[in-house]
Amino acid sequence: MSFNMWKEIPVPFYLSVYFFNVLNPDEILQGKKPQVQERGPYVYREFRHKSNISFNDNDTVSFLEYRRYQFQPDKSCGLESDYIVIPNILVMSAAVMMEDRPLSLKLMMTLAFTTLGERAFMNRTVGEIMWGYDDPLMDLINTYLPNLFPFKGKFGLFAELNNSDSGLFTVFTGVKDFSRIHLVDKWNGLSKVSFWHSDQCNMINGTSGQMWAPFMTPESSLEFYSPDACRSMKLIYKESGEFEGIPTYRFVAPDTLFANGSVYPPNEGFCPCRESGILNVSTCRFSAPLFLSHPHFYNADPVLVEAVLGLQPNQEEHSLFLDIHPVTGIPMNCSVKLQLSLYMKAISGIGQTGKIAPVVMPLLWFGESGEMEGATLRSFYNQLVLMPTVLHYAQYVLLALGCILLLVPIVLQIRSQEKCYLFWSASKKGSKDKEAVQAYSETLMTSAPKGAVLHEARL
Repeated sequence: MSFNMWKEIPVPFYLSVYFFNVLNPDEILQGKKPQVQERGPYVYREFRHKSNISFNDNDTVSFLEYRRYQFQPDKSCGLESDYIVIPNILVMSAAVMMEDRPLSLKLMMTLAFTTLGERAFMNRTVGEIMWGYDDPLMDLINTYLPNLFPFKGKFGLFAELNNSDSGLFTVFTGVKDFSRIHLVDKWNGLSKVSFWHSDQCNMINGTSGQMWAPFMTPESSLEFYSPDACRSMKLIYKESGEFEGIPTYRFVAPDTLFANGSVYPPNEGFCPCRESGILNVSTCRFSAPLFLSHPHFYNADPVLVEAVLGLQPNQEEHSLFLDIHPVTGIPMNCSVKLQLSLYMKAISGIGQTGKIAPVVMPLLWFGESGEMEGATLRSFYNQLVLMPTVLHYAQYVLLALGCILLLVPIVLQIRSQEKCYLFWSASKKGSKDKEAVQAYSETLMTSAPKGAVLHEARL
């Protein structure tokens, strides 16, 4: 059952995307504080399937997992044709990357931007932002720097995720060492990555993020490697609960997940850092000044929230969690939420950046969610909850029945011994009783009527 669920995940997953629509782009160019409005969700059904599954001699199995997304209008608050105003990621990223370059090069870039009609902010549809749009700047980059970006022709934030795999995972099967089941041995042939600045941060720890080792306890933690975040993450136990009658452990992100090195020294390897609560992913995103965090900068430095109008972080809507069945290590219900932000500022010599005050500008946040349902949930409940419960109480019923069957012969033996004792007692005084009855009978025969004698004799 576990293998089949691993091979073809029966849980329907959904990707919900929320965009931060910029309300005052012109004022931002004049140095004013950004104001945003959350738009969404725009919901996509996520289909996953594993292929190229091959079992290796060292107790591992290698596979590729492909993802495909399909828009769900009935679950969305809008259409893919809706227009959203967001920062021009290519322009603003290129500007920050050119900050320390010679002024002459910056002026050339300004001229190129002007010629191509590029501006600091753009008004694009949801579909274009997600899956790609034609951009003359992208064409120019692909012409002169063909290997700089993985995008060919179109640029979109999720373009590289649709109809693609998340890399070649090699994980342990647990046949020879059960304690290592699901743990990642290698990703794309690597035992560790090279994006970060410490061995600890570059380690590939935990599983591929779909299943974990069984027989969990409250002291257990959930570790997994995320190719999208370019790092391993660790969730901690929060509380026990139930999902549709199935016992679960809830695991959540610790406060230190995106903390900077000054707040949590082990995270120093993920720096250069800015405010605590955001992860600089520029080293694995083509040096673009992009940051990952919880939505609305939840659990981050309040300075980040105060710098942008329209953000309202709260735990219920913006924290992530995974509900795991502790006996099997299989997720029952999960909701992983992350935000993508862009660092922007005015760059001297690049006119398109105007007087933008330095700010970590939220672009969008997304949540990947899924819960077990239907026939899979019923089968899981019957085999792993109902049947063990029946067997658990059946052992007490059988124990009680065994005790009863053991007591019956004891009681019968005691009663048998009592009857023997009464028979023995009666035999001891039997002669005296016989003489008394005979004398009484003779008296009746001589002094009483015949009918009375017969009646008394019967008595």
